[in-house]
Amino acid sequence: MQTTLQPVLILLAAAVLVVVACRSLRLPPLLGYLMVGVVIGPHALALISDTGEVHALAEIGVVFLMFSIGLEFSLPKLMTMRRIVFGLGVAQVLATLFIVLAVGLALGIEWQTGLALGGALAMSSTAILAKFLAERYELNSPHGRQIIGILLFQDLAVVPLLIIIPALAAPPEELLPHLGVAFTKAAAVLTVLLFLGQRVMRGWFHVVAKQKSSELFVLNVLLITLGVAFITEMAGLSLALGAFVAGVLISETEYRYQVEEDIKPFRDVLLGLFFVTVGMLLDVRVVLENGWVSVLLVALVIVKTLLIFGLTRLFGADAGVALRTGFALGACGEFGFVLLAHANNAGLLAPGILQPVLAAMVLSMLIAPFVIDRSEHIVRRWAAAEWMQRAMQLTTIAARAMAASEHVVICGYGRTGQNLARFLEQEGVSFIALDIDPQRVREAAAAGESVVFGDAARREVLVAAGLLRARALTITYSDTPSALKILAHVQNLRPGLPVVVRTLDDSDIERLKGAGAAEVVAEIMEGSLMLASSTLMLLGTPLNRVLRRIRQTRTQRYGLFRGFYRGMTDIGEADDASQPRLHSLMIAAGAAAIGKSLAEIDLASLNVEVTAVRRRNVRTVTPDADTHIEEGDVLVLLGVEEDLAAAEMKLLQG
Repeated sequence: MQTTLQPVLILLAAAVLVVVACRSLRLPPLLGYLMVGVVIGPHALALISDTGEVHALAEIGVVFLMFSIGLEFSLPKLMTMRRIVFGLGVAQVLATLFIVLAVGLALGIEWQTGLALGGALAMSSTAILAKFLAERYELNSPHGRQIIGILLFQDLAVVPLLIIIPALAAPPEELLPHLGVAFTKAAAVLTVLLFLGQRVMRGWFHVVAKQKSSELFVLNVLLITLGVAFITEMAGLSLALGAFVAGVLISETEYRYQVEEDIKPFRDVLLGLFFVTVGMLLDVRVVLENGWVSVLLVALVIVKTLLIFGLTRLFGADAGVALRTGFALGACGEFGFVLLAHANNAGLLAPGILQPVLAAMVLSMLIAPFVIDRSEHIVRRWAAAEWMQRAMQLTTIAARAMAASEHVVICGYGRTGQNLARFLEQEGVSFIALDIDPQRVREAAAAGESVVFGDAARREVLVAAGLLRARALTITYSDTPSALKILAHVQNLRPGLPVVVRTLDDSDIERLKGAGAAEVVAEIMEGSLMLASSTLMLLGTPLNRVLRRIRQTRTQRYGLFRGFYRGMTDIGEADDASQPRLHSLMIAAGAAAIGKSLAEIDLASLNVEVTAVRRRNVRTVTPDADTHIEEGDVLVLLGVEEDLAAAEMKLLQG
């Protein structure tokens, strides 16, 4: 038992520690998994010398990754981006394959190996880039669309490459027959699965969903994923290809989003294990002793970046967009490791080739976040059109705001910003809205609305929008770091200007107020107020009394709504240890607080507030400091978990 559990415990302990460190440093967890594999693998500390025990689970991790890609497969999405996906994406993958193949042949490497390496090196990291673009609200930006389009085709290109690479291991005289058989099998299996599967899948999911059992639903998803993967493997194809097909089948049903949520924990854990096994293949001594690793790393990143930059320019993008796209896609990605592992299993890669290439790929992913982060400064410095575009953008904003005075600057023109604009229009108050979604700005501006493209977190954009003449500023999107930047600019340029900030919950209210916000509106609390008012009116409470209650609550700064009672359903949803929570505590016989007033106990020194006291089934809201505690009282405490524990100890033990 000890022998069986030891490698598993080592993997879990190392993975937990490294992923915590990566999240603290805002780095992708998959980089942490790679480093775990490097450190505990046979070429470093050798804590796990035999990697065969975890390879089966790691391959299932790849299965779930391909299943997720299949779930996200959307024919309408591909059609709307077809020029980028099937134009720029195809050009990027084929050009990378050709360059790697040509270099390999020049160095005396067999063309089969060069082709396999080209496929692996052509890939970029969907996991890193999608997260990066989403965090910076750049998914709909010009370079964001280019990046996502290329990544979409890379994901699709993995499917034929998974068929081609194992066939490349056949003797030269049998290569064409092997490829023909492989593609024939793939076509036959895929035709049967896709045509018959689509008819069966929706009906079967209806049957399972009617049972209203989440456990059964998850079991069914696992069965279909692994079952279809098993069918393709029995047909001589790969597990990963079958998982992709299973994902495509389910993507056509209304259950795709539920399936995606249910499968995510399995996918992330097992995929992490796959990256650990990839890291185990890396010999650190090769990196330190082999100078070719550094040459290969620099050549890989620079050539790939320049190639994508040039292709993006050929497809009509300006220099700034092309540079951002090239820098983002210059590193390798997770599917590159999948293809490299297949090539290694097929015997296409000698150790002298595998180790330098693997090292360069791992290092390229490790430096990718830093390269992308610094790329913005490089683009602004070297892309001459960037300065012209920024100047034109500021000129457009300034021209729109030139005649405005005593207006409201709306930061963000999503649903909330648009609703606010409607109210301002009805009251005859002028406004200018800033938004970074080009499609939204284009459509709203075409309709004659006062909205312009611009990042409200930039000082010069706020000045161009007439901040110095504005009557108020409203931040309509829930992003505390961005809101703090805007507040800092306002305090520097126009101290005293009223700023209203939207936030998700009450955890950042004090922080935003301290930064200069005149008012902070928390979505969860406002929703609670509306629920309370609707419930009271349905119970027959007079409207004027309901409005008075709501007004009193807002006047008290949402005192009744600060914090919440935590339950099992809150795990993973706004589950932050620094967020205030409510906690009910009964004062039992012998408690130290009995007979003392709230002022004497002084829970404020522990950053804990008593929001209510229930005594003999009568609840007192906002008790006075002179309220004395009696045996049997139930105190409702507000604070973070650590402070609540200290307050409970003080009340009960003194």
